[in-house]
Amino acid sequence: MIKIQIATEADIEVLTLLGRVTWAESHGHYIDDKNNLLEYLDKNFSVSKTKQDVNNPKNHFYVVYVDDLPVGYAKLVVNASNKNVTSQNSCQLERIFIQKEFIPLKIGQQLLTFVEEQVKVLQLDTIWLSVYIKNNRAIRFYERNEFKNVGELNFLVNGKAYENIVFSKKI
Repeated sequence: MIKIQIATEADIEVLTLLGRVTWAESHGHYIDDKNNLLEYLDKNFSVSKTKQDVNNPKNHFYVVYVDDLPVGYAKLVVNASNKNVTSQNSCQLERIFIQKEFIPLKIGQQLLTFVEEQVKVLQLDTIWLSVYIKNNRAIRFYERNEFKNVGELNFLVNGKAYENIVFSKKI
């Protein structure tokens, strides 16, 4: 059974571990210097950083479970702007990750649908995100879900820039 819940401070360790594992699974092979990968994970997916993020009222976290096992999560940042997005009432889907072995269950689709419903509840009109240009599976996923390419940005991993596409969708 698949269940999605709004994350709280009680979920910090789960979010931290899911973040490290899923980010490394989905992006680790693109990072040339594995020391940069480890530094990035340590900086962005520590318990203290996750606690700080969870306690920031602009951030909304959602955890997806399969038979009570946490297998993925999403992070929504309310009122996050991007120069390529015209709406002043938007949010950024900063992270949406599913553990690799659970991707065939199409949980990502259910999590994205849930997040889009939360965006409506928050009375926001646009959701935007960025995806690495070489991440073809993710690009196809967002295009299937009616996200439009509106620009690009550089995502930095310890000072090294990785070109990303900015996708946006009216909700």
